[in-house]
Amino acid sequence: MIVALDGTVLLVAQPSLQRDLDASVAQVQWTSTGYLVAVAALLVFAGRLGDRYGHARLLFIGVLGFGAASAGIALAPSVGWVVGLRVAQGVFGALMQPATLALLTLTYPPDRLGMPVAIRTSAIGVAAGAGPVLGGVLIAHLGWRTVFWINVPVALAIAALTLAVRAPAPERTRSQRLDLAGAALLATALAVLVHTLVGVPARGWIAAPTLLGFVAVAGVVAVLVVHEGRTAHPIVPPAVARSVPVTASMAILLVTTAGLFGTLFVTTFFLQDVLRLDPLACGLRVLPLTALMVLGAPLAGAALRRSGPRRTAIAGTVLVVLGIAGLSRLDATSTWMVTGVAFAVLGTGFATVMVTATGTVVGDAPPGYAGVVGGLKQTAMNVGPTLGIAVAAGMMLLSSSPVGPSAAGATPTPPTPAMGSTLLVLAGLAALGLLPASLLPRDRAGRSAA
Repeated sequence: MIVALDGTVLLVAQPSLQRDLDASVAQVQWTSTGYLVAVAALLVFAGRLGDRYGHARLLFIGVLGFGAASAGIALAPSVGWVVGLRVAQGVFGALMQPATLALLTLTYPPDRLGMPVAIRTSAIGVAAGAGPVLGGVLIAHLGWRTVFWINVPVALAIAALTLAVRAPAPERTRSQRLDLAGAALLATALAVLVHTLVGVPARGWIAAPTLLGFVAVAGVVAVLVVHEGRTAHPIVPPAVARSVPVTASMAILLVTTAGLFGTLFVTTFFLQDVLRLDPLACGLRVLPLTALMVLGAPLAGAALRRSGPRRTAIAGTVLVVLGIAGLSRLDATSTWMVTGVAFAVLGTGFATVMVTATGTVVGDAPPGYAGVVGGLKQTAMNVGPTLGIAVAAGMMLLSSSPVGPSAAGATPTPPTPAMGSTLLVLAGLAALGLLPASLLPRDRAGRSAA
């Protein structure tokens, strides 16, 4: 929850931060990119550390470090300090995220994981929805630095709870050694991948830096595969790599988060540049998405228990596709009701996918590997949005008539086929989740056989 809150308030704070610290656009972009690269690169390794040294310990260190880095940003004298401390936040955020999922796995049996996962999903939705509102109020009255101070008491409270509540210890496995070489290779591949995808909106898919980035990722992955096949203690244990429910769930999360965040990227331009809505009115149009994520998560948990992972994941993926396809039909005459319904369908579907895939991932984690499974799941959740925005921006760059103001700047251009076609491509990307969804177990009892 603290990570989701921090990410959303940062978006609101960036314009004020840029003016106050006299920063360039590229420097401000790195306040987000630096965090994304750090957290995505280290999530799996952090999960492995938790499996070895204890997830409560990693959570305690991570949350205190995250809070300390937030306080440092609030006191930062220059944008260089902000970027560096945001990278530090990414490191500590990577320690926290797998630990929370692993502790759920250790605390609840698989048949009771649905509701705790649903509550976690709702909390993330509340934080993501409240962040822009809270951030806007604080920045308007107290300045951008206050949005980072609010993380400090929250971090201290979580750290105190971590000490007060005795968490179950992870089950010891025969493979407790850390594959540092494998971890370094995996971290390098993920860092280069995220950095390359983040650059697509500015450079495009076929620019030399983009192509070189993907070639570098492929090369590092090839070396990693060879290394993992030879080492006795791979960073991703064979028991995890062979788990069909785990790998299928991560694939679903990757493509559906890509579809969702790519859609938000495109529709934000539509609402502000075509419909000429201010940021507050734009946020209100998108509010049904957040509301249905929060309200739909507990219902998704109940559906998961009643209908099983396969049918629930398929239903959620279909709703995501329908929601994105519905938004592709918007034009300048579309009412708030039409927009709200499409966002509500999208939010309901995404909450269903989140609860189902997360519950399946943590419920099917092989004994002793809850942390590394949680790290892989969070990696998919971090790479997916970056991929979706890259796809959306790349499609808009390829279009000869992007959504936005006209060349003269006097009147907005009418909604173009480019926006609709971009959203349909994103709907198709999300629809790819139907294949891994069909590989999930029919019910919890049958998960190990799937």
